[in-house]
Amino acid sequence: MPVHSTQIGLSTGGGGDVIDITGEVQAAVQCASVEEGLATVFVCGSTAALTTMEFEPGGVADLRALLDRVVPAEGDYEHNRLNSDSNSHAHQRASLIGPSEQVPVLEGRLALGTWQQLVLIDFDDRPRERTVVVQLVS
Repeated sequence: MPVHSTQIGLSTGGGGDVIDITGEVQAAVQCASVEEGLATVFVCGSTAALTTMEFEPGGVADLRALLDRVVPAEGDYEHNRLNSDSNSHAHQRASLIGPSEQVPVLEGRLALGTWQQLVLIDFDDRPRERTVVVQLVS
């Protein structure tokens, strides 16, 4: 079973920045010439996450509003007290969404739905340089 690995570097704005990475992951599939297999996509870092969604302004706004309700940026967080920090909400949001997604590869294409994109969400409270690892098993 061959394994192909690549990394994607991204600059983010933090603060809930949502970035569509579907094209970059599909390019990795094509570069590796994988026709049938599995793509695992993983973001390095504890304040960012990966998921799938319909990447359009309304969906992005709704996701941000949901996370603001579930894990507000302003809150009584132990992490912030212990570390003189202000990004505990970012860690908690990233934990809820998760750092990775797996997508089947069929006929050389990511098996995503018509309105389904892979997105990186950076929850940190400042701009960051992010690394996304793509591993393809064929």
